[in-house]
Order: sequence, then structure tokens, then C-alpha cells
Amino acid sequence: MQQEQVIIVGAGPCGLAAAIALKKIGINPLIIEKASIVHSIYQYPTYMQFFSTAEKLEIGGVPFTTPQDKPTRIEALHYYRKVAQKHELRVHQYEEVTSIEPKDGCFILETQPMNRAPRVYKAERVVVATGYFDNPNMLGIPGEELPKVSHFFREAHPYTGTKTVIIGGNNSAIDAALELARVGAEVTVVYRGEKYSDNIKPWVLPTFKSLVEQGVIHMMFRSQVISIQPDSVTIRMPEDQLEMDNDFVLALTGFRPDRKFLEKTGVEMDAESDRPVYNPETMETNVRGLYVAGVVASGRNANEIFIESGRFHGDLIAEHIRAIRQP
Repeated sequence: MQQEQVIIVGAGPCGLAAAIALKKIGINPLIIEKASIVHSIYQYPTYMQFFSTAEKLEIGGVPFTTPQDKPTRIEALHYYRKVAQKHELRVHQYEEVTSIEPKDGCFILETQPMNRAPRVYKAERVVVATGYFDNPNMLGIPGEELPKVSHFFREAHPYTGTKTVIIGGNNSAIDAALELARVGAEVTVVYRGEKYSDNIKPWVLPTFKSLVEQGVIHMMFRSQVISIQPDSVTIRMPEDQLEMDNDFVLALTGFRPDRKFLEKTGVEMDAESDRPVYNPETMETNVRGLYVAGVVASGRNANEIFIESGRFHGDLIAEHIRAIRQP
């Protein structure tokens, strides 16, 4: 059994930032990540550009330089790799933590590495810094499991010349619709709202509206897909429903943090907000020695915590541990 002072679960930007903060107080934590470093960013659309400026994404005192006003996904991947290397962070990639059990004042973690035998670790403290991109908000409708349905959008090329329905009305759906229109897809956006979302980037909305007015993109408000068939979709509208020919469905309805993982460790959830119970000054949960960092600390609205705010959670955690360890 491998013993550690602190184990961080998740190698996203907030997990990396927490590791750097802990190294500053003399602790060299082990980060365990079920995929690659900053896997959530890797899953973003290939040509995505961040809303935030590079400065607000910086961690570990390493400057994030970019020739543009806002960095791209590819630049972010390069940046966070560089940060992890510069600070010589210990990261076990492609190893999934399957359980965390408080025991005798410590924690026993069981993991499943890719293509290897399971491992067991003992840690004095644990920081859970998992993201939410592995947990899409499911529609719960017939046909959602069909191969033509995806909750992720990477790039437009595979949809060239196809009839594609996009479910959702926020930035991810609008951006995907614009990219699909550029490659000649026949795009229909199905959205429950009565009007365009207030969250849509203001510099993008005029372009999108123009394409809708030109008939390049078909926008359906107050509507929802109620079933998906191999070659069609059924859409319910305010006063009717229709079945239209369809090749692909992009269900871009957002994601949510994995609550069950935390609950199994004994972390309580606030019934009103669905947020894990923790001290906002230390990020420690109701389970002593177990901390949360990043988006996993958010409530039902996963967008309430971003990299630009979650990157400071590690500082709070490190300060709390430092204070406890002082004689």
C-alpha cells in the first residue's frame, strides 16, 4: 500500500493549482487522474476560444502568453502541460479512483489504472478536484442511446452535408450551429426557451441571427425533441409535433459534477443547492481531511465556478493544512 500525505483526485487546472499550492508549504502531493492532464479542456471543441483572458487562467505563477485577446483550447493544453512540467508535479495519468474510504483518521483510496492491476493508497488528506465533462445532462428520451447521438461537439467536418439537430440554446449550441453551417450541414436548433438566451456571447449573436433570418439555420423556440429514431427525430412544439428526417443529433444541454462519488465518501449535500457541504474559507467538507476544489464544489449550476475562480481553492486548502500542522 502506497502512503501519501495528500492525494489530489483530478488533474484539471484547479487540481494542478492545488498541487502547486501544497508544494509551497512543503507537501509534494500525488495527483491521480483517470484520463490525461486537463482532460476536460481536451474535450472542448477543437477550435474553441476561451471567454476569459489568458491572465485569468494562469496558475502557479507561470505567465500565460498568447498573441490573441483570448486564448484557444490548443494554447491552454500547451500552457497547463508546461506548468505541470515546470513545477515537477507528480501525476498518475490514466488511473481512475474508484473509492475513497475514511479509516482511522486517514483515507484508503482504491484505483484502477489502465491496463494494470488495481492499486491501493493511504493518504492523510484528500482533495477532490474532479470536473464535470464526463457527466452530461441526459435527455431521458427514447433513442438517446443511438450511435448518431452525441453530448459532445468536437469539430464540424464529420457533419458536412448532413441533416443535424442541435438540442440546446446556450453558447455551446450556438457555436456548434455556426460551425456546422460553415461546412454545409442542414442545421436545426431545438430550444425550450422562448427567446435567445441572455448567456450567448454578444459578438456571436448577430451573426447567428442573420443566418437564421437567411434560412441557413432553422431555429425552433419553445420546442423539444421527444424521441430519436435511426433516421428521424420527433419534435414537440407549442401546438403541434413533427417528425423530421435526421442524420445526427448533438444534445448540447450541459454537464453536471458527479455527486455520487462524493456522497459515497460521506460528504453531505445541501438539499437546496445540491452543493457539497464544505467550509468556503478552507474548502474542507464535513468529512475531516477531505477537501473539494474547482467545479465539483458548485451546486446545480456547474457554471458558478470557473477556472478563474476555482484556481484559488488550492491556496485556501494549503493554508488550512499549514495552520493545522503548525506546532
